[in-house]
Amino acid sequence: MSGAALGIEIVVVFFLALFLLHRYGDFRKQQRMVLFGTLLAWYLCFLIVFILPLDVSTVSIDNEERMAMLAVTAEFSNQTAANSSVFSPKVCYKPWSYIPDGIMPVFWRVVYWTSQCLTWLLLPFMQSYARSGGFSITGKIKTALIENAIYYGTYLLIFGSLLIYVAVHPQWYELQTIGITAANTWGLFLLVLLLGYGLVEIPRSYWNASRRGHLLLKTYFKAAKLMTEKADAEENLEDIMEEVRKVSESIKYNHPLRKYVDTILRKCPVDYQEKMGRNMDDYEDFDDKQNTYPSERSLEKLHKQVIYAVQRHNRTRVQWQILLDQALHLEDVAKNETSSTHQFVHSFAPAEPPSWFSRYVYTPTVEWYWECLLKQWFYRLLAVVLSLFSVAVVWSECTFFSTRPVLSLFAVFIQLAEKDYNYLYIEMACFITIFFLCTCVYSTVFRIRVFNYYYLASHHQTDAYSLQFSGMLFCRLTPPLCLNFLGLIHMDSAISHQQKEQTAYTSIMGSMRVLSFIANGFYIYYPMLIVILCIATYFSLGTRCLNLLGFQQFMGENDMTSDLIDEGKELIRREKRKRQRVEDGENRRREWKERYGNQRDDYTTKNLYSRPSNRSGDRDRIELLQDAEPLDFNAEMLSDDPLESESGRHAGGRYLSMSSSRSRIFDDV
Repeated sequence: MSGAALGIEIVVVFFLALFLLHRYGDFRKQQRMVLFGTLLAWYLCFLIVFILPLDVSTVSIDNEERMAMLAVTAEFSNQTAANSSVFSPKVCYKPWSYIPDGIMPVFWRVVYWTSQCLTWLLLPFMQSYARSGGFSITGKIKTALIENAIYYGTYLLIFGSLLIYVAVHPQWYELQTIGITAANTWGLFLLVLLLGYGLVEIPRSYWNASRRGHLLLKTYFKAAKLMTEKADAEENLEDIMEEVRKVSESIKYNHPLRKYVDTILRKCPVDYQEKMGRNMDDYEDFDDKQNTYPSERSLEKLHKQVIYAVQRHNRTRVQWQILLDQALHLEDVAKNETSSTHQFVHSFAPAEPPSWFSRYVYTPTVEWYWECLLKQWFYRLLAVVLSLFSVAVVWSECTFFSTRPVLSLFAVFIQLAEKDYNYLYIEMACFITIFFLCTCVYSTVFRIRVFNYYYLASHHQTDAYSLQFSGMLFCRLTPPLCLNFLGLIHMDSAISHQQKEQTAYTSIMGSMRVLSFIANGFYIYYPMLIVILCIATYFSLGTRCLNLLGFQQFMGENDMTSDLIDEGKELIRREKRKRQRVEDGENRRREWKERYGNQRDDYTTKNLYSRPSNRSGDRDRIELLQDAEPLDFNAEMLSDDPLESESGRHAGGRYLSMSSSRSRIFDDV
């Protein structure tokens, strides 16, 4: 079974990364290169987190074997001196998750350097490539290189400085350690900021989720803000589509730039594509008119704007529907709390038919007990447990440098497990600890939003730039996070100053003693800032500052917050009435069809067989109706859309000869 646990975790982590990418990305529309780069970055980072507990347990086994051998040797010597005939050495059994020697160093070296190449070289280039408005691969590569010229120029300057250092001090190992230390220092600086926010915000979010009134008010607040963003996205899209229409009308079919215009049109929504179809005047030669045509560079800029506007419009539209469903569900929960039947009743019937799970397991009674009774207590208990974990992490971050006595709680737990040879407990304790740290950090990465440039939106609504930026952040945050975790459990000799075998991951990172001011200063005292960041997050200082700067945030007692809550409540009420009207209309049509559909079919059949034949009169009426229609009539030309009336062409770009035959319009009269 050697290495079986490693193989299983490699497969499980891959599917976990694939699931998250499917939730946030769009496999059908986004570029394969973007999806592959993001998947590889997420996969490598998650792999480091999941495999590190196996590395720790393997080192613990090796340490205990060495200590056991020393104890056996000492005991054997003592008993030999005493001429004792009874000797029973204590055997240290290897668990099934033990990884043989030589595998982990190679594994960590491949994973670490691949992730670093991704975050510092490939992903920045792929970001610019995916965001470029170029129409060819060569054009996109050129744009990406130009945008990253300063970025790569800085690397060349640093690389030149390191070459000079190597020439003076030809010690490649120290040079490698300096590079790794610089990258980890940058990551640790950002790690403490994100971790300090997540340690407080995650338990508080679950506690607030148990307060249904608070959660419903916050949903109203989000609805008001999202509706403003949605209206702005629609207005921006209409402006961009107007520019596209003008460009499409000015550049005819035989213009050299027409292929670029067609590429832009394919990126537009379907309804706008139909409105901006070609007409007969497209076959006029573009040289016959002295018009000013846009340049290829301006078309690339327009192409980039179209991609961004369409993606933003789709994202706000999907998010509005999701938020509307959440608000309606919370209102249903508030109504069902006083139900005496203990049956959960929804305001609107689900759009999809109920699954077998809903019919046999999650019945209305079970749903009522969960939503109205058990869920809030479960969230409160979970918030308390997470709060205790957060307190333990903060205490350990402030005391992990103390080895005598051992003050770090996680180091105490691991050392107690080592004494009892309980390697499963070591793996579980390490996994739970590092998983909680990663949850606090990664959840903050998924929550933060930098205007409209970086925003991870679920339900396949994240753009390519944000996906790759998240991959860059994960690759830069995960190595210092793992080193910080090893410091918490006293597995890093640079911090604990203990003479014991190091993990394979620490050996790849190199000895931090090369830069003593970082190993003995920054790495030890900088994590203590988590206390200040946790206090600032607890009192919502960042939220208050953003609110003062004009970015509306959800504040408990604030006039602007109250106004937005009232606005959001009215918006939800209006959407609810709209849904109710649609559902009532469908119910009336269904009842009418069930009640009178069969009678009307029987009546129609009876009239068809009982009506006398008068084919000559029918033929005369058909001819009169056909003569009453103008010869150049086309029903599709009657449109109220300003784009169609202004451009003088009908929807879809269909010619009169391509429309449906007029001789068959009244065949069934």
